[in-house]
Amino acid sequence: MQREIGMLSGKLDMLIESVRRSEEKSDVSRASIHRRMDEMTDRMGKVEATVSDVQDDVKDMRPVVDEVQVWRQRGIGALAIVGVGASALTFVVTKFGSDLWAWLLAR
Repeated sequence: MQREIGMLSGKLDMLIESVRRSEEKSDVSRASIHRRMDEMTDRMGKVEATVSDVQDDVKDMRPVVDEVQVWRQRGIGALAIVGVGASALTFVVTKFGSDLWAWLLAR
C-alpha cells in the first residue's frame, strides 16, 4: 500500500511538473505573441501616418494636375484646329493652285 501511494505520488509530481513546464512554454509563447502584436501596432501607426502624409500631398497636387489637364485639352484642340486649317489650305492650293498661279502672273 505504501509502495502504491509512493508510485501515485511520483506520478502526480510528474504531472504537476509537466503542467508547470507547459504553463512556462505558454507564457513564453504569449509574451512572443504580445511582442509581435506591439510591433504590428507600431508598424500600422507608421503606415497610417505615411498614408495621411501622402493624402495631404495628393490634395495639394490635385489643383495643379487639374490645371495641366485643362492645358492639355486646350493644346489638343489647338492642334486639331491647326490640322483642319492646314488641310483646307492644302486643298485650296491643290485644287486651285495652277489657276491662282496663272492669275498672279497675269497681273
